[in-house]
Amino acid sequence: MKSPKRWTRRLLRNAWLRHVLCWLMQLHIRFVFLTNRWRVEGGDIPRRLCAGGGGLILAFWHGRMMMIPRATPRLAPVHMLISAHRDGRIIAGAVSYFDIGYIAGSTRRGGSSALRAMLKHLADGAWVGITPDGPRGPAMRASAGIVNIARLAGAPIVPLVFATSRHRILNTWDRFYLALPFGRGLYLWGEPIEVAADLDDEGIERARRLIEARMNALADEADRRVAGKPAACPAAARIAAEHR
Repeated sequence: MKSPKRWTRRLLRNAWLRHVLCWLMQLHIRFVFLTNRWRVEGGDIPRRLCAGGGGLILAFWHGRMMMIPRATPRLAPVHMLISAHRDGRIIAGAVSYFDIGYIAGSTRRGGSSALRAMLKHLADGAWVGITPDGPRGPAMRASAGIVNIARLAGAPIVPLVFATSRHRILNTWDRFYLALPFGRGLYLWGEPIEVAADLDDEGIERARRLIEARMNALADEADRRVAGKPAACPAAARIAAEHR
């Protein structure tokens, strides 16, 4: 008897089923957005950066990507770096309903074509969205890839997170944060992180740890703002446990 995972993989090879799944995903995102009362904090940060010209890198965790397509004000074109894997194509199909572009690859792999595309978009003043822990984790652990992209592009990294008072944490590798309707929601923008162009290996590691710490702190803060406490897997506690 075939396992559920194998059946899922076989079903997702069907182009028509993938199209239906993408449509349902974007419908759920719109429904959650319309039925929650949203606040935006730090929304002046992307506006201030755009006024200065140049692109920026949006950094959000893989498990917290669901409502990101509705977070970005249309100040510049937005392109998301998404895995070329089958799962990534489903995500790309869903976000395309929100006029968001798709770059195939990841911060760990994807070849020079993905890097060239990101650098070109950033040079043109566009925004590039990156999940530093994607596509396979570990969850909420940043890779050095985002540091190198920022270093080469000379673009600031802006952390971004959402939280909702009604949600479920799924039992997936990224502990996917499934936002639910009929509650309160918050978009929280972090201060930009500048990365110097001449970092050595030690400097890249320090920048990577800074990005990870800022993103985790922002996620915990967003959870406290809407629910009074961090989500089921508090970022700071999880990171501390892994380093014992």
